[in-house]
Amino acid sequence: MKKIVRALVLLSGGLDSILAVEILKRQKIKVTGLSFKSCFFDAQAAQKAAKDLKVALRIVDFSKNHLVVLKNPKHGYGKAMNPCIDCHTLMLKKAREIMKKEGFDFVATGEVLGERPMSQTSRALRIIEEESSLKGFLLRPLSAKLLKPTIAEQKGLVGRDSLLDISGRSRKKQSALARAWHIRDYPSPAGGCLLTDKIFGQKLRELIAVYPKCGEKDTILLRYGRHFWCDKVKIIVGRNDEENRKIRELASSGDILIEMAQYPGPQTIIKNYSQKSLNPDVLTKAKALTAHYSTKTRGLTKSVKFNIIKHPKK
Repeated sequence: MKKIVRALVLLSGGLDSILAVEILKRQKIKVTGLSFKSCFFDAQAAQKAAKDLKVALRIVDFSKNHLVVLKNPKHGYGKAMNPCIDCHTLMLKKAREIMKKEGFDFVATGEVLGERPMSQTSRALRIIEEESSLKGFLLRPLSAKLLKPTIAEQKGLVGRDSLLDISGRSRKKQSALARAWHIRDYPSPAGGCLLTDKIFGQKLRELIAVYPKCGEKDTILLRYGRHFWCDKVKIIVGRNDEENRKIRELASSGDILIEMAQYPGPQTIIKNYSQKSLNPDVLTKAKALTAHYSTKTRGLTKSVKFNIIKHPKK
């Protein structure tokens, strides 16, 4: 009886990872997708892709470990706060654990040689393979013919002739393959990682500089509201009902929540990252900002009454 070859494929839901899965499926390899989520990206695109591709999907939440790596990446950041080499290595370390424990034959990714200037150079691909301890067991189907054969290829588990030799930043070959294989619905190449966004990256850089011990909730809050620093204290003012709800949900013990008692308007949170008691001037400023960002109370701070909730219970 012919052996069933099993591959664990990192599936982000982007076109490259979709094609990697499709290439292996066409060789009758049993594929299981593996996707990760953290404070900065989710697995929604991967879930959709897995459904369309008719493959099983494993989702791993590695938020805590990812945040640790993010604060001090061995290989640095990209143009924003994206530690791509360290991030990919962390993902592949987890993939290796699953591979060994559950008997997969190899791990594959949608990485393309030379497509990304930081994480997909020859050197970066080699570093990721070595530091994840997947040397010989990490297949990149889209660029495999430009790389050394993996153990799976050498053993005949994967047909090297059916693998590709794509390189560079152009995605013309991927787009052509997608059309030929009737793959139409996939996200843009920009991706869904907030760490590649320069504005978000600046907010995160400021937070880590002020409060290196910041946790998951602190980083998630960066997505919502208008942010104002007062030395080591941050005021965040919601911009709509959805942001107001998120701010309330993400409040932690020790935070102060502010809202107007008589008028609709923003939910404001004060997060004190210093070791000192809150300066009364910060509370005054937070009230003024709350009133300012409501069209009904702009300029009326002195006559507005506020509800102030300290140390909210979670």
